[in-house]
Amino acid sequence: MSSYLQFQLPLPLLRHRPIQCASDRQALFNRIAPVYDTLNDFLSLGQHRIWKRMAVSWTCAKPGDCVLDICCGSGDLAFLLSQKVGSTGKVTGLDFSWEQLSIASSRQRSLSKPCYENIEWVEGDALNLPFPDCSFDAITMGYGLRNVVDKRKALGEILRVLKEGSKASILDFNKTTQPTIAAIQEWMINNIVVPVASSYGLADDYRYLSKSISEFSTGRLSL
Repeated sequence: MSSYLQFQLPLPLLRHRPIQCASDRQALFNRIAPVYDTLNDFLSLGQHRIWKRMAVSWTCAKPGDCVLDICCGSGDLAFLLSQKVGSTGKVTGLDFSWEQLSIASSRQRSLSKPCYENIEWVEGDALNLPFPDCSFDAITMGYGLRNVVDKRKALGEILRVLKEGSKASILDFNKTTQPTIAAIQEWMINNIVVPVASSYGLADDYRYLSKSISEFSTGRLSL
């Protein structure tokens, strides 16, 4: 059974909590973890780094804040948040993939910037965040909302742990309502993304993109 655990370098076991997720999605992100960053850079031509900086800026995180990055993956948004909140702040990066968190932890160690010492990595569940109400001054979620099994519950959990008046910034692929753009997006996934992923033996793993984008919410969502 998957579990929740929290760690800082070095990696002591602290506590466990069940993770409510589709086991196939969790296994998928564990498999793609070693090449996830490389593929993101190649397939977006590096643009994802600009989008992530924009997402962090939208949170209005400031020095001393306590912030959370949900579905943190290998840590890109968490590292950017760390620079925003500084040594007097705290960043928590949460993900359901132990492999992704291992890479994030290794990056934290190798980058060794003083401000990155304020980051704590948590293996946990976006549908059952292991934090008290009103815990965070800002929250980010990058390319994660599409992959949770209950999007409404995930958004409810974000609202629960976010302090009143604070901001959450969610970055993800857009499900366009324009047929021409949708056709181009589908063509790019099938003819560029999947073939490139296949060179890493991950073609089947990246075919999920079309389905996850087509199921993604657009417009307003009432909680």
